Amino acid sequence: MNAMQVEERRNALQNKFPVWPNQTLSAHFADQAKRYASRPLLITEKASITYEEIWREGQRYAKALIELGVRRREHVAIIMASEPEAIFLMLGVWLIGAVCVPINTMLRDQEVKYLLEQSDSHWLFMHQIASGVLHAKNVAQMLDDLSKVKRVVCIQNSDGPLDDRFLSWASFVDMAKRISDDQLSDCMQQSKYPSEVADIIYTSGSTGLPKGVMMTHDMFLRCAYSSALSRAFEDGRRIFTALPLYHVFALVEGLLAVSFVGGALIVISGFSPLPALQIMERHQANDVLCVPSMLVALVNHPEVGTFDLSSLHALMCAAAPAPVSVWQRAIEVLQLKEICTGYGGTEATAATVHTEVGDPIETVVTRVGRIKPGGSSGIPEFDGANVQYKTVDPDTGEDLPPGAIGELAVRGNLVTRGYYNKPEETFAVIDKDGWFRSGDLGRIDEHGYIEMLGRSKDLYKISGENVAPKEVEDVISNHPAVAQAYVVGVKDSITQETGAAFVELRPGFTCTRREMIEHCQKYLARFKVPRHVWFVQASEWPMTGNGKIQKFRLREIAENRISERGRINEIV
Repeated sequence: MNAMQVEERRNALQNKFPVWPNQTLSAHFADQAKRYASRPLLITEKASITYEEIWREGQRYAKALIELGVRRREHVAIIMASEPEAIFLMLGVWLIGAVCVPINTMLRDQEVKYLLEQSDSHWLFMHQIASGVLHAKNVAQMLDDLSKVKRVVCIQNSDGPLDDRFLSWASFVDMAKRISDDQLSDCMQQSKYPSEVADIIYTSGSTGLPKGVMMTHDMFLRCAYSSALSRAFEDGRRIFTALPLYHVFALVEGLLAVSFVGGALIVISGFSPLPALQIMERHQANDVLCVPSMLVALVNHPEVGTFDLSSLHALMCAAAPAPVSVWQRAIEVLQLKEICTGYGGTEATAATVHTEVGDPIETVVTRVGRIKPGGSSGIPEFDGANVQYKTVDPDTGEDLPPGAIGELAVRGNLVTRGYYNKPEETFAVIDKDGWFRSGDLGRIDEHGYIEMLGRSKDLYKISGENVAPKEVEDVISNHPAVAQAYVVGVKDSITQETGAAFVELRPGFTCTRREMIEHCQKYLARFKVPRHVWFVQASEWPMTGNGKIQKFRLREIAENRISERGRINEIV
């Protein structure tokens, strides 16, 4: 990609926002609906909805919410698939100054109950079925115990009947007729504060109980704008993703970011490579947002070469490291010109760093990026960026010198004010100056790029020596037969801990445990070579709803297998 073209695209975007508008999400969509009225903003397998239509429907849903009794700053829980109604509802909630609480559609009854209670949600909107889970049935069974929930509104999307206590979607939307434009305008006038909380988004729950991250309108918009600027979005960019809109990756890096350039988000509910390729071809996607497991499935699909993906030129793959072989195959198969990875997290809104457009594959594989440019959204004392990074000692919290390996800490106008109703957890990770301790281990190199070394708590110790799982994962992933690999530390009676590797092979390739051990021995010190190696199928990875591998589950699986093997040996 020509560097001049990249700068031209950035300049075009900066010229649209020479001064930061400092507005709410609803005000932003009102402006963009005027600017890009007839362009599509959301494209699904069944519909294409324009900016004007989304704004109009958002207003209608806002009126229905007012008539239902939802008031400013009340919490509205949403358990919905990535369908247009979910976007209409979120916009409606923001319009009246209430707070969205999007809930992972893969969660089960007790998990949902915990989030509803912990978040103080007074209202619940849901699909009858989402992600294969019978949410309407589950909620009906525990409704009597949900003392804080005033009303449940449900979209019926199966033949099964709805509980009589639920309000149907049609009845809810029809309520809008009873609220005038003046009433809505008065409500919007009282809800025009960008610094107020727009969403409470729960962390993925890869470890422990989820925590609700409080996120403001301003955080969302500054992060989305800086992402569009960092990746040099051209006018009208179309991004495909199968990631859920209840998570910040798709919401911020996708929907909100493309809205700054009059672009569109192409979505499907639930990932499957064939439907993904079909919709990308049909709607001429320019860009893809994904996690490594999705990218592996896309590039390895036997029919990938039969699709016309000539419009595609960019891809962002993040949330977990992807091996160099996957990136190389993605460039070759999808004919990509711009590849990107990034890093941030829910507590920092979404990605705070990206690799630069045009960075070589070696950089994309070994670094997660540099701090995104802020343009008019940035802070002068942060040299125009939205955040600052440093490394601290994981044990003492003391600042470390430049280039030192430590726990990454970030502060700025994209960083949350804390976890909802969890003051102790907030105090444990955010200090008096606003520095958020991420729990991630890494270093900042001389060019300002961050090198990730995994979660600080994922480090394991073998005979007194620390081992970073990512180092071992990188070596295993370089084997030509490997699609992806993850390593965890498990207890060991001799060396305190040892490594256990889970490996997914590429289709048509074979490898034995002995071959993998010998491969690791060529590149790793002896103590770093994993003692346990298991091969798994793509469907066997334990994942969160947003596609992250749950390492705590891998650790449980490894320890159970080791324990079971020990019992068999005792019997024999």
